[in-house]
Amino acid sequence: QDKEKLEIRKLNVPPSAQTVWDMIKYARNVIEEFRRAKHYKYILCLTLTPLACELLEICELSLDKMGALFEDSNVYMLHMMYQAMGVCLYVQDWEGALRYGQKIIRPYSKHYPSYSLNVASMWLKLGRLHMTLENRRAGVKALKRAIAIMEVAHGKDHPYISEIKKELEDH
Repeated sequence: QDKEKLEIRKLNVPPSAQTVWDMIKYARNVIEEFRRAKHYKYILCLTLTPLACELLEICELSLDKMGALFEDSNVYMLHMMYQAMGVCLYVQDWEGALRYGQKIIRPYSKHYPSYSLNVASMWLKLGRLHMTLENRRAGVKALKRAIAIMEVAHGKDHPYISEIKKELEDH
């Protein structure tokens, strides 16, 4: 699966191995920079909105740069999209979070095993985002996909599954 996880865009002129390696080094560095910035800013307890804007800008700039070479299914792209989604959730930008989540779910479903809780968690987030944005049909569909995975991973009687089913009934 490494080839799929590190997928490169189909370009007119294929990139050199060195170009790909340089982009991988860039991706690793920006991920580390993001982690440091997040940790450092939280410790200082700076105002949240400027921090979130700064973190989201790091994500978007790096996605633009990496996206010139990497497919959206590339693990470095997925990692940065997941971080961007987290920032959007934090500042309650539901539409932004949903956009990132929708880009993430298909590659997650391909990269992770069929009953991965990572995939279930993403379906759960997407379902809740759809519900928040009053798209009940899409929300129900996503939540049911999350439940189907979780029933296999946790068992049908797990309290968390009951909680999500209750959530569905309440909407």
